[in-house]
Amino acid sequence: MAQVEATTERIIAADAEKVFDALADYENTRAKLLPEHFSEYEVREGGDGEGTLVHWKLQATSKRIRDCLLEVTEPTDGQLVEKDRNSSMVTTWTVTPAGEGRSKAIVSTVWNGAGGIGGFFEKTFAPKGLGRIYDALLAKLAAEVEK
Repeated sequence: MAQVEATTERIIAADAEKVFDALADYENTRAKLLPEHFSEYEVREGGDGEGTLVHWKLQATSKRIRDCLLEVTEPTDGQLVEKDRNSSMVTTWTVTPAGEGRSKAIVSTVWNGAGGIGGFFEKTFAPKGLGRIYDALLAKLAAEVEK
């Protein structure tokens, strides 16, 4: 089983604290940022960063739907980690300053991929597909915080 990783980043014209706060706001802001690949969004505990438990379904392809139940932690300043209770998937959001009034948002997801030929295709194509989904989310995030 090989580890699969998808990483996307974007420079956003807003302070890092504002960008991070928007990402950590699972109760209000996060649902507005999700592209059409996400459904059944529900905050089950918390709602603001550390201690949040959130559920959604992620439809990466027409046939591949992942049922996610994510525990949120904040291991360091400017970082959110979402660990899926239903799989090996872990998504890390990192927001850092990138000059005056700008920040860099990086999202990286890792999981244990399938073995064999299916694993080869997953490792080859899944990062690109997930990258497009996170590009759309980061574009919505930028639009939200640059208002």
